[in-house]
Amino acid sequence: MKKYTKLAGLCFFLIIGPLLAFAEVRTMGKAWWEASRQSSGVSPSPDEVKNAVIQVFAARAFSWRGIFGVHTWIAVKPTNASEYTVYQLVGWRLRRGEDPVVIERDIPDRLWYDATPELLVDVRGEGVDELIKKIDKAAKTYPYRNTYSVWPGPNSNTFVAWIGRLVPELRLDLPPTAIGKDWLGKTKFFSSNTSGTGYQFSFLGILGILLGVEEGLEINILGLNFGIDVLDMSLRLPGVGRLGVPRTIGPRAL
Repeated sequence: MKKYTKLAGLCFFLIIGPLLAFAEVRTMGKAWWEASRQSSGVSPSPDEVKNAVIQVFAARAFSWRGIFGVHTWIAVKPTNASEYTVYQLVGWRLRRGEDPVVIERDIPDRLWYDATPELLVDVRGEGVDELIKKIDKAAKTYPYRNTYSVWPGPNSNTFVAWIGRLVPELRLDLPPTAIGKDWLGKTKFFSSNTSGTGYQFSFLGILGILLGVEEGLEINILGLNFGIDVLDMSLRLPGVGRLGVPRTIGPRAL
């Protein structure tokens, strides 16, 4: 009886987050062309900020996918550039025989089909131009561009996580709702984490454990992540994401 009680408790813990997240998803039953892609107003205008800028965003995925996870992307602006360049992976492009890795000049802080983006990283100033070159190189060497899977990866979050591991200066702490971030490949099971402040074990993105200064302790069961971040005094829950003391991501120098 105790065994079944523990199993029921585990199942409840894994699904309560997605159930709560259901209330946040605004695009259920909505056509993608009806959803907004306007700027959220987070990124500084290139006319006002001449310094180099790197920002990383996460927003609830479109439709039912948003119950479980987010879509992430990176926006960069070199010193004195008049536009931003956005790096992201878009799965439907692969189904159409196109390259899913998208590198293009675009509005950096667009709503992701009605979903307001959350700012994860905001780095500006001296030394950032060199990081932009590293991001560009990492994006162009992404090894899974011919494979896409919503769960457990590789997907858009696997792409951003790949860049984060190769550019640890970003200290990129991807949320637990970034399903696919823990996909390390079919034959690789150990790696540094995306923030560059710790390490992780992951078996095909469906079972693993992560320990880092930025992320705290995180456990992955069936691609759903939960844990505790002592540094930020918060819980990391599947579906919900980060739950705890509110934090503000402001511009920082390297």
